[in-house]
Amino acid sequence: MGTEAKRLVKGVDLKLQLDLSVLPGLNALLNSISAIFIISGIVAVKRKRRDTHKRFMFAAAVTSAVFLVSYVIKTIFYGTTPFGGEGLIRAVYLTVLFTHLTLAIGVVPMVIASVLFGWKGRLERHRRIARWTYPIWLYVSVTGVAVFFMLRPYY
Repeated sequence: MGTEAKRLVKGVDLKLQLDLSVLPGLNALLNSISAIFIISGIVAVKRKRRDTHKRFMFAAAVTSAVFLVSYVIKTIFYGTTPFGGEGLIRAVYLTVLFTHLTLAIGVVPMVIASVLFGWKGRLERHRRIARWTYPIWLYVSVTGVAVFFMLRPYY
């Protein structure tokens, strides 16, 4: 589905065609990359490779932020995609979606706090919140991809 955007540039009317149908797939890719960065960051910190950990977690935060912007754009211009499944698969989908959305909303301030505490060298506070942030953030990234594949037949 395309969305038209018009701009007036020095008296010239330009019509831009934006193909937003790529955004769901892009969002799933961004979530996948975030999950890989999160896992890589955790592995690095467990191996006492702090600088590598910082780079991976910063990359995960940036990737998640890009996802969030892309998701908002997709939702504003393309809307949401209804799930067409029935029975048990619908119950599974709604459970995954509900937990994904609920935790996605809650994890945003946790990610921001974790990144800021780590960035500022407040490592005790960083560790305290990051031990909760990491599994929730990873769950949200992975279930975001799962929701995409569950909705894939309906795009």
